[in-house]
Amino acid sequence: MVDFEFVKPWIQRAENDISTACFLTEKMYPVPTEIVCFHCQQAAEKYLKAYLVYNDQEPQKTHDLIDLARLCGNYEKDFPIIFPKCEYLIPFAAQTRYPSKIEIKEEDMKKALAYAQAIIEFVKSKLP
Repeated sequence: MVDFEFVKPWIQRAENDISTACFLTEKMYPVPTEIVCFHCQQAAEKYLKAYLVYNDQEPQKTHDLIDLARLCGNYEKDFPIIFPKCEYLIPFAAQTRYPSKIEIKEEDMKKALAYAQAIIEFVKSKLP
């Protein structure tokens, strides 16, 4: 395990992402669903990377949450539990950053928020 000081910046950035997602849902009208979903994916990604850093592993430069969760699974075997939630969030890493024909509805956004928060809580339970 590495000094937790190296993990904190990852967690702080992840917390900024999930806080931004929540703020946008509460304060903006119309809610920018694609931006909320992007921040949800980013928060989950950074928490998974924080866990890897905690285990003294350099995080990959990837947005694939399944790959990251698999790597995390090298340290604790129950990470496959979050694979379905990770899979749901993966497309929001890139597809939401640019104009596209993908329509993200409010229920998609709510699901992204719930899944990101579940992944965050799961990873938090693994950190000191």
